[in-house]
Amino acid sequence: MNNNKQQNKATVTAFYDTAFNQKRPDEAVSRHVGRMYRQHNPNFGDGPQAFIDAVKAWTGACPNLRADIKRVIAEDDLVVTHVHIRQHDKDPGIAAIDIFRLEDGKIVEHWDVTLPVAEKSANSNTMF
Repeated sequence: MNNNKQQNKATVTAFYDTAFNQKRPDEAVSRHVGRMYRQHNPNFGDGPQAFIDAVKAWTGACPNLRADIKRVIAEDDLVVTHVHIRQHDKDPGIAAIDIFRLEDGKIVEHWDVTLPVAEKSANSNTMF
């Protein structure tokens, strides 16, 4: 199971990097997404093509978009990422937690929650 967890982590991080940082969502989907792709983010439709279209629109509007994965956790068929997403260099960005479910080494389901990175904080800790 440990090897499977490591492989699932590698799949998700490659998917994220290829889709968002390399701006190649078609390739990310063809390599890392299963036939079925269920989306729980209300801003994205179900299915691989809906993901591709949404990422192309987002990266087209924000060509300097960057997603830096800070942490990756795997358990059973789930992989969780903690990500700092910035749309441009001066953008403080958003903190995102993504949950991916995999079947047979392919991503088949996704949930996420996001929070804008705060300019002021009640503590001295960062969001990452």
